[in-house]
This record gives sequence, structure tokens and C-alpha cells, in this order.
Amino acid sequence: MADATLTRGRPSGARGAAGRRRSVRAGENLAGWLFVAPAIVIIGLFVLLPILMALWVSITAWNGQGSPFTSSVEVVGLENYTRLFTEDGLARQDFMTSLRNNVYYVLAVVPLQTVLALGLAMVVNARMLKGKTFFRTAFYFPSVTSSVAISVVFLFIFANSGVVNNLLAMFGVQGPAWFSDSRGVLHLALSGLGLADIDDPPAALTQSGPFGLSWWEWLSGPSVAMCSIIALVVWTTSGTFMLMFLAALQNVPVSLEEAAMLDGANRWQRFRNVTLPALRPTLFLVLTLGLIGTWQVFDQIYVMSQGDPAKTTLTPAYLSYRTAFRDFDYGSGAAISFVLFLIIVVLTLGQRLLLRERGGRS
Repeated sequence: MADATLTRGRPSGARGAAGRRRSVRAGENLAGWLFVAPAIVIIGLFVLLPILMALWVSITAWNGQGSPFTSSVEVVGLENYTRLFTEDGLARQDFMTSLRNNVYYVLAVVPLQTVLALGLAMVVNARMLKGKTFFRTAFYFPSVTSSVAISVVFLFIFANSGVVNNLLAMFGVQGPAWFSDSRGVLHLALSGLGLADIDDPPAALTQSGPFGLSWWEWLSGPSVAMCSIIALVVWTTSGTFMLMFLAALQNVPVSLEEAAMLDGANRWQRFRNVTLPALRPTLFLVLTLGLIGTWQVFDQIYVMSQGDPAKTTLTPAYLSYRTAFRDFDYGSGAAISFVLFLIIVVLTLGQRLLLRERGGRS
């Protein structure tokens, strides 16, 4: 009888222990949800809900009057999106022009700011450098200065009688009217080499190209005005990325570099085969943040050019603002912002896949 009682008691005890473990897990889960609930509520109210509201606005013809959720607001479906890609008109032409400008802007800013930031990080990380604190502060200072204030300063620097043109005049070079020159730098380069005439381009390139722009317009390169904005952005963003690279460089084991030196590797070989692979996660972060920031550029455009001259500094972010808050076409403005969001997501995922293919895990 005693043996039977013990046999029957064991499953009962095991079931009791399992029940206690389940209750403890349930309590932990409840406590976890209670801790993250404030963050979830804040993110839901101030991030997710506005995104869903903007998505609804993008499929309507709301003009900013009243509420976009009333029955009087016309629902147009995907018309705001198709107008940007398939319908001939000013909306598609402006959007494609802004994409062209932003593509050249991204291709110039992201590599320049990444290389400059890495170079500055390696300089301030050098063992023999004196005054490291001063140089780190000096290189980082532009990143914490107001972008609006720096933009105004650059307007004076690149004015017709500004510092840049005065320096060029010292070398006998006539500086351009930076913020009123709409010529593309590739056009200027081809014209300078005698390969093309800006006023009379090749007939084959004047034919209609993708999305309503001619091949000559697609191949213009960033305008002279956009180049000044590129210089400003590279100067102001490199300091932040320098700190990221600096933190990563300080985490690279010194023993790896010393082992490479013992193997006879020169400075370039040590950088390429030791330092750069160790910086891969940070490099991916810097490139991703740079890609997102360059596609969302707005404040410099708003302060310095507002899309002029001849729409050569127009970007999708500024076009979205202008369409919604100046033309009162909030549906099209929201549609442009969501197209821009998809572009950023696709390019970020593509960049991640490329880094994985080349180096395995990113």
C-alpha cells in the first residue's frame, strides 16, 4: 500500500511543480509587459498611429481643410502614386527630377563622409598624436552646431563675393554664382573636354528617357548649387561618424596589428586585412545612417535653395513638404513620403545583402 501511495504521489508532485513553474513564467511575462507597456503606448500613439494616418491621407484627395477621416473627403486610391510614375505631367516630372538630384546627392555624400570620417578617426586614434581631445572636439563640433545656422553661414561663404570666389580669384579662376547656377557638373566636364555642348547636346541624349526625363537630364550630374550643399553636409556629418569609427578602432585588439607587423605586413596591408574587417559592423551602421540621412535631406535645402535654381536642388523630402504645405495637396505629399520610405528600406536591405555576400555576417 505504501509503495502504491508513493507511486501515485510522484506524478501529483511533478504536476504541482510544473504548475508552479507555469505560474512563475506567467508572472514574469506579465511583469515584462508592464515594464514595456509605457514604451509601446508612446510608440503606438506618436509613431505608429501617425504613420497609419499618413497612409490613409496618401490615398485621399484631402486639401488640409477639416478632418481627413470624414465622409466628405474623396478617396482616390492609388491615383496619387500612379501620378508620380505613369501619368505625364508636372507632378511626375518634378518627382523624377527630385529623384535624379537625390541620387547624385547620395552618390557624392555617402562615400565622401564615410571616407572622411574613417580618416579622421584614424588620425585622432594615432598613439603619437598630441592634443587628441582638442582635435576630437574640433572635428566633432560642426555636427552639434545648428544646421540652419551653418546653412546661413555657407550662403555667405558661397556668395558671388564670398570667401570661396575670392580664393578662386587669387588663382585667376572666375568662381561661379553658386546658388544661381543650374548647370550640372558632368555637363560642365563634358563641355570642358570638348565632348559635348551644354546648349546643343547630342540628339541621341535629348530623346525621352525613363519616367519622362531625357537621357541628357538624367546624366547632368549634381548642379553647381547642389555641390555647395554637398560640401556643407559632408563637413557637418563626418564628425558624428568619426566618433563611431573611433569607438570601433579602440576595440580592435592591438595584438592583431602586432601579429600582422611580425608577419611583415605593411601599413596598407594591416589596414585592409586587419582593421577594415574588424570595422565591418560599424561600417554597415555608418553607411546605413548615411543612406537614410541623405535620402531625407530637408533642412539644408529649405534654408539654402528651396529647390532652386531650376529645380536642380529639389529633393523628394522637400518636394513632399512643398506639395503638402504649399500646394495643399496633402494626398500627393504623403504619397511621395511613402515612396521615399520604400526607397530607403529597399536600399538598406540591398546594402545589407551586399555586405553579407562579401564578408559573411554583417
